[in-house]
Amino acid sequence: MFLQRFSFAFLFRFRSRFRHGQPDMKLPRTILGIETSCDETGAAVVADGRRVLSSVVSSQVALHSPYGGVVPELASRKHIEHILPVVRQALAEAGLKTGDIDAVAATQGPGLVGALLVGFSFAKAFAYAANVPMVGVNHLNGHLASLFLTDDPPAIPFVALLASGGHTAIYHVTGPVTSTLMGQTRDDAAGEAYDKVAKMMGLGYPGGAVIDNLAAQGDPAKYAFTRPYLDKAAFDFSFSGIKTAARRFIQEAGDALAPESPHIAAGFQEAVADVLCYKLVHAAKVKKCGHMALVGGVAANRRIGEKLRHAAKQEGLVVHIPPPAWCGDNAAMIGAAGFFQLAAGAEPVDLSADVYSRVA
Repeated sequence: MFLQRFSFAFLFRFRSRFRHGQPDMKLPRTILGIETSCDETGAAVVADGRRVLSSVVSSQVALHSPYGGVVPELASRKHIEHILPVVRQALAEAGLKTGDIDAVAATQGPGLVGALLVGFSFAKAFAYAANVPMVGVNHLNGHLASLFLTDDPPAIPFVALLASGGHTAIYHVTGPVTSTLMGQTRDDAAGEAYDKVAKMMGLGYPGGAVIDNLAAQGDPAKYAFTRPYLDKAAFDFSFSGIKTAARRFIQEAGDALAPESPHIAAGFQEAVADVLCYKLVHAAKVKKCGHMALVGGVAANRRIGEKLRHAAKQEGLVVHIPPPAWCGDNAAMIGAAGFFQLAAGAEPVDLSADVYSRVA
């Protein structure tokens, strides 16, 4: 209820702002979201920043698996092939036509430049042809906005851990479009460490789900991984060392790797989960927030979710984790973030706007 009241208050401000001087701009209630930051071609239609009318994702996992990671050029080419069919499907599933869309939101960065250009350029063309505003969305803000697509979003303010293949960071979130970075990884992201360890063990790509499933069969205490907390009072992360430790255990296992793999996977995952959970709970205490959240692809990890819920219960905190559909890259979160940006008074982008690979 709080978020709904918050949303409509912003909508009133948005309507008042554009009532004079730009009469062609409509109240942005129905947003077409587009996401192509990496290897998922996504399109979605989101109403009022909260209600998903459709969400379509075309995955490239099968294409990149033989290479053990995403090949940027191949990803860009597949986005070109898939973007139009995916958008058409999203509109059809929502029961809408181009003229029913009030605004467009597309991922502007960070991500693979070639991949981003496909979706962002398509979004600009769509918005121009439909004569509707368009906003560029920071992919990381999109993940935070995924929480507002759930039936029970966290009470504002809250702290959020964003963990994925490319990012690991903790934010203090003070509104749908406002947050402060508290700490981030100094080297590998958590999801990147999962992928690299899985590749070392010959488990394939992506590594998150396969290590999670394999670890459930192992003993996390058999292989003693150190916990890379760095400074326990701070919020930065480092996962390069734990990746090196995994390589050492794998090499020592030698020909006996197959039977030892579940135990190595379990030890690795337990160490990562301990660090992520400790830092997020610590952030909630420091900021005196009763609510905390886990978003991004790693949020779909079973063990990390279990440990975080257990820690939250012990500390009297409420934890929020989006359903799996909103954890990975998707366009619904981009549509939601775009809605809140426009509602807060963000200026639409023009045709000269460009994408960016990193956040400064």
